[in-house]
Amino acid sequence: MIRVLLADDQHLVRAGLTALLAAEDDLDVVGVAADGDRALAMARDLVPDVACLDVRMPGLDGIEVARALCAPDADPRVPVLVLTTFDLDEYVFGALEAGVSGFLLKDSEPEDIVRAVRQVASGQGTIDQTLTRRVLAEFVQRRRLQPVTARRADDLLTPREREILLLLAQGMANDDIARALVVEVSTVKSHLARMLPKLGVSSRLQAVVWAYQNHVVAVPGGDGTG
Repeated sequence: MIRVLLADDQHLVRAGLTALLAAEDDLDVVGVAADGDRALAMARDLVPDVACLDVRMPGLDGIEVARALCAPDADPRVPVLVLTTFDLDEYVFGALEAGVSGFLLKDSEPEDIVRAVRQVASGQGTIDQTLTRRVLAEFVQRRRLQPVTARRADDLLTPREREILLLLAQGMANDDIARALVVEVSTVKSHLARMLPKLGVSSRLQAVVWAYQNHVVAVPGGDGTG
């Protein structure tokens, strides 16, 4: 059972998301919060498998809560899926830098929200497809998550870790990567656990951004043709 914490300052949104997720046999909404301070306290107390956070909330906003839950030294560390009506770059960039595992707009299809919760709970990252190309292109140009360069990555990563990074950047889930490399899913997870600290990132999503940022892979449409 996937244990989910929801945080949103709008009652109707909280009620709607609770009903949507609770209708799934494998999802259990263990807590609901109306502001960031309460969300952070509940996350630390309940330690859910996923915290679904709105960006704009009273007190701490969703990015601040995510930063507290996703930091490498956070105790406990809780995977975060940001759900928001806003697709402004400052929020997307802030969420990525905070180490969230996913970023989705609230007007996404219900099945996409449910799928995103499951993906984040299983250790996979997700970002709204309408944002991916613009976010990656602008992030590469404007931000640096880490000082590690692609050249150093060749020295830091094993050939298999680099293979996995390239497949991550293609949007593959752990089981897809395992099939592609003809290995067990547990092996993929072990490689990921060793690879992320080498890159100085705390999530799969940050690793993908890092790969584009350091030109390990090319940004889709980055030349303006896509």
